[in-house]
Amino acid sequence: MPQPKPAPTVDLRTLAPAQRHRKIFELTDALAVGESFLLVNDHDPKPLHYQLEAEWPGQFSWAYVERGPEVWRVEIGRAAKAA
Repeated sequence: MPQPKPAPTVDLRTLAPAQRHRKIFELTDALAVGESFLLVNDHDPKPLHYQLEAEWPGQFSWAYVERGPEVWRVEIGRAAKAA
């Protein structure tokens, strides 16, 4: 049985802070149900999690892979499409 391919990694540390949320929303919008990506950031992206839940409740999964103090890694996946 073939192994599932690893989720692509998106390193936000290379983007200007003003560009980061726009990039994440482009990526989450493009995800199909069951797909995910690994977000890498220089601080806890918890406000982004709240924003995703507020605007698209129940559509995205959020799992910390690493919690700082210098690097945060979060796997964000598409759990469901909008009704």
